Amino acid sequence: MKVLATLLASVGLVAAHGYVDNATIGGQYYQFYQPYMDPYMGNNKPQRVSRSIPGNGPVENVDSIDVQCNAGSVPAPLHAPAAAGSTVTLHWTLWPDSHMGPVITYMARCPDSGCQNWSPGTSAVWFKIKQGGREGTSNNWAATPLMKSPATYQYTIPSCIRPGYYLVRHEIIALHAAWAYPGAQFYPGCHQLQVTGGGSTNPTNLVSFPGAYKSTDPGVTYDAYKAQAYTIPGPAVFTC
Repeated sequence: MKVLATLLASVGLVAAHGYVDNATIGGQYYQFYQPYMDPYMGNNKPQRVSRSIPGNGPVENVDSIDVQCNAGSVPAPLHAPAAAGSTVTLHWTLWPDSHMGPVITYMARCPDSGCQNWSPGTSAVWFKIKQGGREGTSNNWAATPLMKSPATYQYTIPSCIRPGYYLVRHEIIALHAAWAYPGAQFYPGCHQLQVTGGGSTNPTNLVSFPGAYKSTDPGVTYDAYKAQAYTIPGPAVFTC
């Protein structure tokens, strides 16, 4: 099995991986950052609500700042307005069927002036709002629905959080080569919201990136080819 898994992992290195291509937020369509187009647009470079990513490849070092919003990520100039309690739909590029793993979403509150000139660094500002892992010991993972068109994922903005600007960190962790570290592949991306309505809650149990995950976490170093329970890394999901 490990020989076959190694072969699949090697194929995965040269095959297409993936990223969030676009989203529907507050009823509006947003094209996300296009890594193979936007850098070459010069003065006509589109303004986005999503932060830049270098391509469709992974981050493999949990101690790198790249695990936060991806390698070389910089703030975006725009924010997508959305009401607290509303649902956001993300549209991934088609995900490889060999790349099983969890799908996790976090949020972080930006300064009152917005996210466009702010990055969290290594501060503990992130709270988890949604997660999905393995269904028991089956071959069904949270990433499995993204392996077929239309490859959509939805999360709900917590209804009780304070209105303001927020950075959303969304990721898939591919575990097809994660039986030893390094091996797990992280595919993070970040987009910016202006949340309206809501309540007065400031989420607790905040974590940092890097810092939230360790190489020894059972959700990071894990043999996905064994019929065994899976523990999603990071903190518990924040609820109102």
